[in-house]
Amino acid sequence: MKYRERFQSCLFNPTEEQIFERDPLSAFSFYLSGRVNVLCTIADEIIENLDQGFSAVCINGGRIDRAESLMWLWLLGAYEVVRTMHQAKQCFSERLGGDLQRLKNQLAIVRMPAAKMEKPGVKRPVGSDRSPAGWDVPGRDLLVNDPEERANVSARRILTEFDNLFCSITSADVLGRHETQYPSGQCEPSR
Repeated sequence: MKYRERFQSCLFNPTEEQIFERDPLSAFSFYLSGRVNVLCTIADEIIENLDQGFSAVCINGGRIDRAESLMWLWLLGAYEVVRTMHQAKQCFSERLGGDLQRLKNQLAIVRMPAAKMEKPGVKRPVGSDRSPAGWDVPGRDLLVNDPEERANVSARRILTEFDNLFCSITSADVLGRHETQYPSGQCEPSR
């Protein structure tokens, strides 16, 4: 994931401004920024397993199974991170708030069948005898949405969209800290 490239060089005795310039999300929450890094590490492992599982020589079901298992965990975490940020949208620029809403909606389409075993937006179950994910062998990918839906959702695509959103965050997008949104409902400026 490209987001992790921000952290390849070590900052020695950085100022707060240097920290926030390199990692603008930490101005909102150091904790949440750390969770995003964990999710990006897991995403890298998912991609590695897909690449090796769908090799040109043979299909390695164990690697694909590992990618699917990690994808399920990644999806739960990614949805919660994006939901948390979206709930605090007053702490972010209007552009980022809109991007968070779009990504939250995309993640929800995949999360509902996986986490709640329900169809998105309705109180109807998804089939219990289904495979956790479809295989897109030519695309070397997993299809992670409800298999009864017409449109497929690619694991690689949703991982990339998450990465792209977090790579797009600048210092100007972070207007306040997470904690300040709770007492009065107003977000105080970040430091």
